[in-house]
Amino acid sequence: MIRGVTKTARGRFAVFTLALVASLALAFGPSLEGLSTRGQYALATMVFAGILWVSGALPLAVTALSIPVLLTAYGVYGDIDPALAGFADHLIFLFIAGFMLANALQKYNIDRRIALWLMAVMGSSPRRLILAIMLATAFLSMWVSNTATTAMMTPIALGVLAQVLGREEVYEADAAEGSFSNMQIATLLGTAYAASVGGVGTLIGTPPNAVVATQLNALLGYEIGFVEWLLVGLPIVAITLPIVWYLLTFRFYPPEVDDVEGAREQARVYLADQGALSTRGRRVAYIFAATAGLWVVGGLDPVFELFLSDPVFNTLFGTAEGATLLGVEGHQGLLYYVMVGMVSIPTLVLADTMEWDELVDIDWGTILLFGGGISLADAFASTGATRWLAEAVFGSLTGAPIILVVGAIVLLVIFLTEMTSNTATATIIVPVLIGIGSIFAATLGLTEVSAAVFLAVSGAIAASFAFALPVATPPNAIVFGSGHIKQSHMMRAGTVLNVVMTGVLTILIWFLFQFVWPAFLW
Repeated sequence: MIRGVTKTARGRFAVFTLALVASLALAFGPSLEGLSTRGQYALATMVFAGILWVSGALPLAVTALSIPVLLTAYGVYGDIDPALAGFADHLIFLFIAGFMLANALQKYNIDRRIALWLMAVMGSSPRRLILAIMLATAFLSMWVSNTATTAMMTPIALGVLAQVLGREEVYEADAAEGSFSNMQIATLLGTAYAASVGGVGTLIGTPPNAVVATQLNALLGYEIGFVEWLLVGLPIVAITLPIVWYLLTFRFYPPEVDDVEGAREQARVYLADQGALSTRGRRVAYIFAATAGLWVVGGLDPVFELFLSDPVFNTLFGTAEGATLLGVEGHQGLLYYVMVGMVSIPTLVLADTMEWDELVDIDWGTILLFGGGISLADAFASTGATRWLAEAVFGSLTGAPIILVVGAIVLLVIFLTEMTSNTATATIIVPVLIGIGSIFAATLGLTEVSAAVFLAVSGAIAASFAFALPVATPPNAIVFGSGHIKQSHMMRAGTVLNVVMTGVLTILIWFLFQFVWPAFLW
């Protein structure tokens, strides 16, 4: 035993050593047929990062920071500057802005007010009360991280349950299996699952969405705008959330209580306790509404192009060559969604609603993870490793029906996400899915870029639908960590939901691919 070194530290060092040895063995082992030397080194870097991401031996962000170092050390890049370029990707700043906006909503309890209002209005029966909690959680998760949303909604849900079931029953954490009521289990599982599903709705809703957006931009130069993602994400949320609610409350854990008026009254009391929204809070609400509105307007350029003059249109929505009101040619557009997001931050400060210390308190680890993922994806693309790995993993499906291809991707991603975080899963699998675009372009009847977008988005969506284990997503971990449900409760519902959602997502993604995406995404 090494003195002064904890058991956790020794285990962490052991996994790190394993990851490094595996990486070196691949890097300096026999050459892989069809893969360049630099491509083999990039693959060795991914093995190193993948082992650490999957095992959780190091924080995800710490592993991400090691990627540029290893890529440069192996000689994939001649110097470290291109290896670090991913950390300055413009889309990363969109998510920084989104996180900071969410901080402002939380500071003035705007998210909490929305949740309590929905519960007070809709919670007229046990199932409707659970649905209200799930709808509130899903809506907030579109704008605030699913982790923060679940952390906020779980104590609210427990407080409301106390009015339905009696405080002693709800808060008896070490109760025997039989004492956990169906109402309690369905409410808490519904909170976690709704946070995961709701995050799919918007581009900033959950890290896998960010991963696919940043890597599509980095690898293909393809941008999914805010409105384009809404056309994909909102239908999925609108269809899958009711299915999850129905299975939880009608099949797995039907509520055994009839009267929830006490819970509605408690929600009203909580809401009344919040008092009137302060002047600064109203300013935050206006800024958030304006930002979200401009994100949507910025994606409606085909509509505005019909009646705006060319200079005005080019100034607002961007142009590669046309003249603008500013007297220059070529412009990003004032309504470009990254610019809109970034402008919202100084606006919050100028409106005297937030200070820098409050804004800066965001999940920088996730931001760094995005950067590391982009750096690795860039290395894979520039060395040909993406295509090589994609052919090795999915080549056997070439020529298979599209619905089978999508089903295989969804099932694989959901399974992987049960073993590790959905962010890590997306970071590893999305570049591979982008790489197989060229393989399946003919099967899909699309261009290589369109096929890559379709498959990568499918994988990113699936990463939010792992429901069986606490480790799969932060929302699962939070409600399990509350001590008010058991893992067996989550596994019973989650295992079936995983199977059901594999089928539902496969059909839904195929439908969107056939009838929605061709009109809007390519």
